[in-house]
Amino acid sequence: MGRRNRPREQRKNQPAGRRNLVIALVAIAAVAIAAALTLPNLLSGKASTLYPNPNGMSLGDPNAPVKIEDYSDFQCPFCADYARNREAGIISEYVTTGKASYTFIPFSFLGEESVRAAEAAYCASDQNKFWEYKQILYENQAAENSGGFADAKLIQYAQRAGLRMAEFRSCFDNSKHHQQVVDDFTTGQQRGVTGTPFFFVNGEGPYNQNDLKAAIEKAVGASN
Repeated sequence: MGRRNRPREQRKNQPAGRRNLVIALVAIAAVAIAAALTLPNLLSGKASTLYPNPNGMSLGDPNAPVKIEDYSDFQCPFCADYARNREAGIISEYVTTGKASYTFIPFSFLGEESVRAAEAAYCASDQNKFWEYKQILYENQAAENSGGFADAKLIQYAQRAGLRMAEFRSCFDNSKHHQQVVDDFTTGQQRGVTGTPFFFVNGEGPYNQNDLKAAIEKAVGASN
């Protein structure tokens, strides 16, 4: 008797089970939609916290007593390591506090994808979105010249950074900043940059990332 009743009881429970499943799926979808709507605002807030007073490829007060220049290649793994693990600390301690300004200069020596990434970054800079775009590039870095920074990928990253795409495509497709990227490389060589990342502090250097903080502290002390 008990065995005969079990299938009937299970059949009675099935509709409720389906209803619970539908409710759960609807709840998950609602959470996903809310996250999708909220995430851009969170990223924007994060960017404004990490990157104070952005102006193109520079951050901070342009009249700050200490000026930091960062020569990096977008395909350089050491540059990506610095950008992910050290840059935020330097910016927080010196740029946000008004002690220093910070300028990124692409030194594109690792191949064509480095050059195109730098050109795209300048196009992002035209919309004052360079720092968000740079972060995306380093988060998606691949092996050198393996397609990680192919044109199609660089365009996708521009969409992800929230750029005005018609304006970006006009800039990027026409290589608007190609000569600037070439000039940056030439100037870096003339200043003694032989690899990346290398830094200048108040025009002195180049310093590697391990010596950067000491050089900044020395310049900050001299400015007081």
